[in-house]
Formats: sequence, structure tokens, C-alpha cells
Amino acid sequence: MTSSNASGGRWSDLDRPPLNPSVLRRALLLPDGLWSSLDVVASTGSTNSDLAARAGELPEGAVLVAEEQTSGRGRLDRTWSAPARSGLFLSVLLKPDVPAHRLGWLPLLTGVAAATGLAKAAGADFSLKWPNDLLVTVDGEERKAGGILAERAGDDGVVVGLGINVSLRADELPVPTAGSLLLAGAVSTDRDTLLRAVLRSLADWYGAWVRADGDPEASGVLAAYTADCATLGRRIRADLPGERMLEGEALSLDGDGRLVVATEGGGTEAVGAGDIVHLRATG
Repeated sequence: MTSSNASGGRWSDLDRPPLNPSVLRRALLLPDGLWSSLDVVASTGSTNSDLAARAGELPEGAVLVAEEQTSGRGRLDRTWSAPARSGLFLSVLLKPDVPAHRLGWLPLLTGVAAATGLAKAAGADFSLKWPNDLLVTVDGEERKAGGILAERAGDDGVVVGLGINVSLRADELPVPTAGSLLLAGAVSTDRDTLLRAVLRSLADWYGAWVRADGDPEASGVLAAYTADCATLGRRIRADLPGERMLEGEALSLDGDGRLVVATEGGGTEAVGAGDIVHLRATG
């Protein structure tokens, strides 16, 4: 069921109550904490676009959440939408003081944080598909339940967007390969609880990463991502810029967060951007 007016029909779907901004602010906007503001809007085109437009006037730690996102964007300018209040649709403004070449770890770090927080709060297992997908298991199959999009904003900012399917039912899935926490058997689909868990986890991982000067190994991000990554050890196809295609085994991540692929000729190639397709499971 898709609500056409998220603000006018707050309880049009009783299984999907609205978020409680005041409770969320009390829980998350803490002295000396990362999160500096938290706004919840009924509907918007893209939380990433909205937050990026204000990046110059906002401090680090601004959070924008939408009950409904009508023109959400994924990687490669793909559109992304879901019924009102069926998921978590949010963006955060970060201004990390780390070397520029390590900024590629931000979407990977966000994936680790989301998977860690949601596993505790929702009681569901997640894996990560490089570089920006959250996967759950539905009926024995890997399904995409979330995605991450990081974009530079202003001189020193990065807006990180996160979309997670929470209560999407089978007949609402946009494509057969999609999933949701509900379909994965999560013990909780309370979005207030899930949002708190995700943002607390993100603050913890981000803080450790910044304190380590963006070093993925010293911060523990590399080990955590490697442990949860469903792409590593798999045979993959990478559809690369310039209409080039690369097939091979995904071996590891390098220091800049790129995917190192074993090529047919016996060498390796580090992939920094591309659309990844899992061709088969290990073994």
C-alpha cells in the first residue's frame, strides 16, 4: 500500500506508524556527540539533494530523514522509490578531516555500520555487496535490502545517503531481486528503534575511522567489511566506465577501498567504480 499523502494520512497504514522526531532527537542529539540536528520530513524528492544544497550552512552531523522519498537516487543515477513509511530513507552530512584518497571508505564504513546496527536491533543477518549494497537472505536467496550513496558537497562535506527496505511486502518489491527486513524474518521492524541503532553505530564507526586518520586497518573498518562482504571470494563481473567489462574472482580490498579482481590473464586489477554482478557463490 502506498500512501499518496504521507503528512495527511499519518495512520493510513497501521503497520507503518510515523517516526517520532522528538524522541529521536532526545536519544541521538547528545553533548559531544556526532549528530548535531535531526529533521524528519513527510516527503521529498531526494534527501541527498536536499542536504547537499544546505551543506555550506550546516555543521557536521546534520541528519535528514524522509517518510517518503519520491526521486531517490542510487549509484549510476538509478532511481529508487518505496511506499511511504516502508523503510528508512535518510542522509547525513559528514566533514571528515582525513586524506582525500581515503574518502572512498565512507560508503564501505556506512555499510559496516548499518549492518552492525541493524543486526542488533532487527535480529536479521546482513552481508555487504561491494561497494554499496546491503543484502539479506529471503527464501534462501540473496536479496538487496538497502543501498548507500556518498556524494561530495561543498568544499569539505560529504553527504551519505542510506535507504533500507524495512516493511516492504512481497507484492510491493520493485524487482524480484529486492528484499526487506520483514521478508528476511526480522524480529523488529520498528523504524524508530532501527534508526537509532543505525545512527549510533555509524557515529561509533565514523569516530574510530576519523581518529585513525581514515586508516581502514587501524580503525577496524577493513577487517569488519571483509568479514561481512559477500563479494569477496566470488566470481564477479564488473561493468566498468567506458562500456568495459571485467570478469574474475574478487580477491580483496586495497588501501583505498577498491575491489581487487584476479583477471583471466593471471594478473589483478583494482576496480574503483563499476556495477558488480555476483556470478556464483564460493565453491
